[in-house]
Amino acid sequence: MSIKQAKSSSVSTQKQRVAVVFPGQGSQTVSMLSDMLPVYSEVEQTFRQASERLGFDLWDICQDESRLSMTQYTQPALLTASMAIWRILENHTQIEPMLLAGHSLGEYSALCAAGTLSLEDAVMLVYQRGQFMQSAVEGIETKMAAVLGLEDNQVSVVCEQVMSANDDAIVSAANFNSPGQVVVAGNVVGVDALIEQVQGMGKKVVPLKVSVPSHCVLMKPAGAALAESLKEVEFNFPKIPVIQNYGAKVYKTSQEIKAALIEQVSEPVQWRQTMEALAQKHVNMLVECGAGNVLSNLSKRQQTPITSYPTDKLARLEKLMEVLS
Repeated sequence: MSIKQAKSSSVSTQKQRVAVVFPGQGSQTVSMLSDMLPVYSEVEQTFRQASERLGFDLWDICQDESRLSMTQYTQPALLTASMAIWRILENHTQIEPMLLAGHSLGEYSALCAAGTLSLEDAVMLVYQRGQFMQSAVEGIETKMAAVLGLEDNQVSVVCEQVMSANDDAIVSAANFNSPGQVVVAGNVVGVDALIEQVQGMGKKVVPLKVSVPSHCVLMKPAGAALAESLKEVEFNFPKIPVIQNYGAKVYKTSQEIKAALIEQVSEPVQWRQTMEALAQKHVNMLVECGAGNVLSNLSKRQQTPITSYPTDKLARLEKLMEVLS
């Protein structure tokens, strides 16, 4: 083998080290996947299948900003969009990911892509999950915010200080997204106090427009309700390993996978740790399968950046297909 051939072979081998990641809440946009609808039948088929299970028109909801922003609709809409794109990739490319992962809600998309959950079970679970999350904080003023420029442990210390100083304050880290970006969640009293303290340290905090404070102690009732729903659902052995948010680990048995989903509701999303796990597995190509490009942008900020390809637009999807071919 010549040096040129050896280099070509090496590159070819590297290109096969692919991971697919699935976005979570906040990635949705009105009319998402509309440019793919006339080109790929998988879009209409997937949304029809999900709508039949839910009993309402999910595609119609995606055209209505007010309904799409409601947690119980956002979650099945995003999962269905992700699965439509996943089916396009499965049917029209030779994609063979080593690993899958999803950010928060996206974990259900990853489990669905792995064959652990059927589409029908997955959309119903996340629809219920959204309802449980909304009900858990009914009558409570809540808030989420992104803290920029502090290390993970620094944010956790500030949260503890805020709650120690005020018995009414609830605030904790909700998403460890990337080095220097941690999302916090809690009640308004707690998050506002944290914002004031972080700004006093000379760092930036960006309030987030969300309807529920995901991944904090306020979601404990939602986790308990979800546990009951999960008892009724059959989980299959994953065909592709899925790194789950809770513990940033791959779980194999249905009991372990379900337990991690329950914990995930009220525990922080360990996305930075998930990306580190992918880097340790020498993944060098990331496919963001779903709406938006939030995870692709986060990939650039990780300790070991991985080249990422979003798929939220037809042009981006077709660019990825060229790379995969």
